[in-house]
Amino acid sequence: MKTSTILDIHGNPFRFEDTLQTENESRLAALQHHYSDHPASGLTPMKAARILRNAEQGDLVAQAELAEDMEEKDAHLQSELGKRRGAILNIDWQIVPPANATPEEQRDAEMIEEILRDAVWFDDCIFDATDAILKGFSCQEIEWETHGNMTLIKGVHWRDPAWFMTPQFERNSLRLRDGSAHGVELQPFGWVKHIAKAKTGYLSRIGLVRTLVWPFIFKNYSLRDFAEFLEIYGLPLRLGKFPEGAGEKEKQTLLRAVMSIGHNAGGIIPRGMEIEFQKAADGSDATFMAMIDWAEKSMSKAILGGTLTSQADGATSTNALGNVHNDVRLEVRNADLKRLAATLTRDIVYPLYALNCKSFNDARRIPRLEFDIAESEDLNAFADGLNKLVDIGFKIPKQWAHDKLQVPIASENEEVLARNQPNPTAYLNSQSHQKMAVLSVQRDPDDLLEALEPSAEAYQAIIDPMLKPVVEALAEGGYEFAQDKLASLYADMDDSELEKILTRAIFVSDLLGRANAKR
Repeated sequence: MKTSTILDIHGNPFRFEDTLQTENESRLAALQHHYSDHPASGLTPMKAARILRNAEQGDLVAQAELAEDMEEKDAHLQSELGKRRGAILNIDWQIVPPANATPEEQRDAEMIEEILRDAVWFDDCIFDATDAILKGFSCQEIEWETHGNMTLIKGVHWRDPAWFMTPQFERNSLRLRDGSAHGVELQPFGWVKHIAKAKTGYLSRIGLVRTLVWPFIFKNYSLRDFAEFLEIYGLPLRLGKFPEGAGEKEKQTLLRAVMSIGHNAGGIIPRGMEIEFQKAADGSDATFMAMIDWAEKSMSKAILGGTLTSQADGATSTNALGNVHNDVRLEVRNADLKRLAATLTRDIVYPLYALNCKSFNDARRIPRLEFDIAESEDLNAFADGLNKLVDIGFKIPKQWAHDKLQVPIASENEEVLARNQPNPTAYLNSQSHQKMAVLSVQRDPDDLLEALEPSAEAYQAIIDPMLKPVVEALAEGGYEFAQDKLASLYADMDDSELEKILTRAIFVSDLLGRANAKR
C-alpha cells in the first residue's frame, strides 16, 4: 500500500492511499453482500411516498433500488434515458492548461490528455457517471497502480448507489453505509463522485427518479387494466343454466365447464343443463391508451425536455417544432456536459496532476477537462461576413475566427493549406506565350482581346490598393466624412498596378492592330 501526504482540491492535507476503500476497510465488508429488494414490485402511491420520505431522512437504499427497477421495467423510460446518456459519449473533449500557462504546465496538460486518451476505462467512466441523471448521484471507486515513478489509474469501478447514505445533519454529504448514523467518509483521490441536479434541493431530492416515479406508477396501473380489458374484449359471455333442484355438486360441475370451454373449445355437462353464448363484450381501449400516452410523454418531457424527439403523432409534429424540441435537447445535453466536466476535472484530472506533474504547486492552477460543445458556424456565410467586416475596418482576432469555425491553429512546422495570391504583373508575364500564340493565328481582334482579359482575381488585386484610402476613411468617419476627403484621398491611391496593366493592354492592342491591318 502506497501512502503519501498531499493536498486535496480544496487545499486540505490528507494521506493518500492507493487501495480500494470498500475492500480495505472491514466495517464496509457487508456492502459486498447487499442485494436489491426490488421495491417496484407491488408499487403503490403510498409505498412510493414512504420510500421518498425515507430518502429525505438519509436512507437512500430503497430510492436507489426503485430507480434501478424503473429503468429495467419501463422500456420507454430506458429508451429516453439512454438517448440522454448516449449523447454525451459522442462529444469530443480536451485537457486545457490553466490561463497564461507556463511551458511546463502546457506539457503536463498534454501528458494528462495523452494518459486519458489511452485509458480503456475512461469512456465507461463517463457513461457510468451519467447514472446520476436518474438517481441524483453516481459513485465510482478509483483503483490506482504504479508505473515506474508515476501513479496512474488502473481502473474505475461503479458502485451501487444503495451503498451510500446522507447523515442526518449533513444532508449534502454522501457517505458509505457502515451501520452507524454517520457513515464513512469517501477517501480523497479514491472516488469519482458525480452529482446531477434535476432540481434544486438536498442530495436525496435532486434525482429525476422522484419526478418519474409518479407517471411510472400510473402507467403501470393502466397497463394492468388494459391487459384485463384485452382478456375479455371480443369474447362472448358464457352463461350456464342449471335446472331447479340442482345440487351444489352439479352447480360446480357446470361452472367448471363454463370457465374452461372458452380455452378448450369443448367440455361436458350433465343432462338437463345448458350453456348459452351471449353477445361479445363491447368496449374501447382509448381510455387506457390515453393514460399510457400521457405517462410516456411526461417521462419524455422530464428527461429530454420535450416529446417530438421521441415520437411523432402526425398532427403536431411539424419540422419547425421538431427543431425547437431538438434545440432544447441540445441545451439539456450541454448542461449535463458542463457538470460532468467539473466532476472529471476534480476527481480524475486533478489527482493525476497532483501525483505526477512537476508543475503542480497550487490547487487553483490546474488543467481542466472541457467538452467541445460549441456549434460550428456555416463556413460560407461566416467567411463572406468576415470579409465584409474586415473591409470596413473591423479588427477581428484570428483565434476568435478559428474557435467559431472549430478549425485548429496549425503548429509552427505543420503543413497548411494555402491559396496563391494573384499578382497582376506576374499574371501578364505568364500570359506572354499566349499573346504570341494569339498573334500567330487568324482570329477576330475583338475575340483575341477578350481572350487576353485578366481574371476577376487579377482585377481585385489591382483595385484593392487603389480603394484602400477610401475604405479606411469610411471606417474612420462614415460616408459623409469620406466624401468630404475624396479629393485629397485621390493622391494616396496606389494606381501603379493599373498603369502597368493598361500600358501592356495598349501595347498588345497596338500590335494586334498592326498585325491585322491588311485583313
